[in-house]
Amino acid sequence: MTDKTHVKLLIIGSGPAGYTAAVYGARAMLNPMLIQGLQPGGQLTITTEVENWPGETEIQGPDLMVKMEEHARAMGADVVVDYVTRLDLQSRPFVAECDSGRVVTADAVILATGAQARWLGLDSEEKFKGFGVSACATCDGFFYRGRDVVVVGGGNTAVEEALFLTKFASKVTLVHRRDSLRAEKILQQRLLGNPKVEIIWDHELAEVKGTDSPLGVTGVVLRDVKAGGLREVAADGVFIAIGHAPSNDLVQGQLELHNGGYVKVEPGSTRTSVPGVFAAGDLTDHVYRQAVTSAGMGCMAALDAEHWLATQEVALPETVGA
Repeated sequence: MTDKTHVKLLIIGSGPAGYTAAVYGARAMLNPMLIQGLQPGGQLTITTEVENWPGETEIQGPDLMVKMEEHARAMGADVVVDYVTRLDLQSRPFVAECDSGRVVTADAVILATGAQARWLGLDSEEKFKGFGVSACATCDGFFYRGRDVVVVGGGNTAVEEALFLTKFASKVTLVHRRDSLRAEKILQQRLLGNPKVEIIWDHELAEVKGTDSPLGVTGVVLRDVKAGGLREVAADGVFIAIGHAPSNDLVQGQLELHNGGYVKVEPGSTRTSVPGVFAAGDLTDHVYRQAVTSAGMGCMAALDAEHWLATQEVALPETVGA
């Protein structure tokens, strides 16, 4: 038998944005349901040390997300282990169909499905994620003070990450599979003029090298895309900077998107192109992509949803069907 439930506020996603929205939504007596998704806790669950979360000098990423989930539950949010496979934002109330067969209708929806860093798909890359391989220089660059790092990519993301890393690292090697950068000219000028930066053209990352005990990176193997030869470069960290992909599968064709697929929200708010649907965190943010900014947007989304619901004359039954 299909489990059908109606809620005032449905939150989809369980990173900092989703859990914060759940806390604020529960405090507003909206009785929110939060559906965690495929990766409960989001990208922070694959992060080790977090040193930029206010109030925590250092905390493990998974531990921080456990605390946020516990906070949301303690406030009264209904946190559900499930995955939304289809979302209908054209009907009222909105309808979410889940992998388990659960169907949830909602008067308002907060989308907090996040964005995923694009990876190369190497086995060695996967092995050292969080142990020397990262996709966020702003998050992890601090740990590489006085050390050598490699950045992979050639667009704005890669150049910005490389420039940021020069604040900490003794040397930054940028690896690009072409013979010219795709980044903005002003960024290229800054990169090329930085004495800490070396660029290796026409190469791609073939393998990340490292130790098993303790798990850590010691270097990379690069492949010449023209000649086919291999070369090794010593490094303490590897940053994959080939862009991010917003997790927008549920809303493609239903919400206005921009900047490569991020959900567009009204300036200074979390309101999307569909009234009653709000978006927060990395799903909307192609600039900052930080846990603390995502949490702030989660707060905004809950407050926006509370205000919007207060202006609506809607029936709010406890359940629909059985």
